[in-house]
Amino acid sequence: MWYVYILKCNDGSYYTGISADIERRIKQHNDGKGSRYTKLRRPLVLVYAEKYQCKHDAEKREVEIKKFGVKGKERLIKYGNNSWFPSGQNRE
Repeated sequence: MWYVYILKCNDGSYYTGISADIERRIKQHNDGKGSRYTKLRRPLVLVYAEKYQCKHDAEKREVEIKKFGVKGKERLIKYGNNSWFPSGQNRE
């Protein structure tokens, strides 16, 4: 199982990533060992996640979410990935 996740950083920004072990990965981020971006923006809070069967699908979704603007990510966090919320329509 693979997960696409969004973390809210202490500066209010969002970080999107993927992992097969989401709990371990979030711990790495909060320990300062996750990524250069999150290292300087701790503590981090998991605010959204989606589950995928294969890494390829998770990677595709990660790229898609990373293209969303802040408002698009906030709508995704608030409303989820509902059918009325089509891909590409939530970028701002």
